[in-house]
Amino acid sequence: MSDVEIALRALRSLDLTDLNDNCTDHAIDTLCTKAQTRHGPVAAVCVWPQYVGRSRDALRGSSVRIATVVNFPAGGEDVGRVVDDTHEALADGANEIDLVLPYQAVRRGDLRVASEMVEAVRDVVDQGGVLKVILETGELVDPSLISTASRIAIEAGADFIKTSTGKTPVSATPEAAEIMLNAIKLSGRPVGLKPSGGIFTVGEAAIYLDLADRIMGTDWATPKTFRIGASSLYDALIAAIEGRANTATAGTY
Repeated sequence: MSDVEIALRALRSLDLTDLNDNCTDHAIDTLCTKAQTRHGPVAAVCVWPQYVGRSRDALRGSSVRIATVVNFPAGGEDVGRVVDDTHEALADGANEIDLVLPYQAVRRGDLRVASEMVEAVRDVVDQGGVLKVILETGELVDPSLISTASRIAIEAGADFIKTSTGKTPVSATPEAAEIMLNAIKLSGRPVGLKPSGGIFTVGEAAIYLDLADRIMGTDWATPKTFRIGASSLYDALIAAIEGRANTATAGTY
C-alpha cells in the first residue's frame, strides 16, 4: 500500500487520545474537532473520565465513539472501586472502557485477581459497549507473561487487548503485538488488538497493520477489530493523506 492508503486506514482505526496530566477543557474541544476530519472520522477519542461528558456533547451526532480509562495507569487491584468508576464513566456517556489489567498480580502469578477484575468490568459494560484491556506489556516484558495476560483478558471477556498505557518507559512494541495477535488467533474469539503509546509515524503504524494482515488475514484489521492509541500520530497521518511534509514534533501519549 502507498503511504496515503496506509494513513487513511490508520486514521479510521485511530483512538485519538489526550491523557496528558495537564489536560484542559480547551484541549478536549480541540481533540473532538480534530476527530472529525474532512478525510473521515477517527474511530474514537480516548479521554480522562472527567472529560467524558464534554466529549459526548462535542461529538453528539457523529460516529466517533467516546473511550475513557479506568484503573489507570497504575493497574491496582481494588475491583470494587474500578467497577464503581466504570459505572460512572458509562453514565456520563462513555461507549468504550480501557481497563488497566492488574499486571503486577500477573507478574507474581496471582492470575485470579486479574481475571476477576476483567470479569467484573465486563459485567458492567453491556453489549453496546466495548471493553479494552490494557496489559502494560512493557512492564510484563517476558513473552510468556504477555501471552498469559492476553489469555486471561480474552477468556474474561475483553473485546480488545491493548498493549500499553503510554505512561511507562516502554509502550507498544511489534514483538508484544505479535504475541497478542497470536493469542487472539489461538482463542478463536472475535477480539481486537490496540497497540498504544509511542507510535508517531505512518511507517510505525504500518508495522502494526502489516502484523495484523499477516497473522489474522488482510480483511481482519478494521475499526471493529483494530485500533491505534495515539495523539501525535494524527498529524503524520493527515500530512501523508494531504501530501504534505509532517513538521510536527513527536509528543507524548
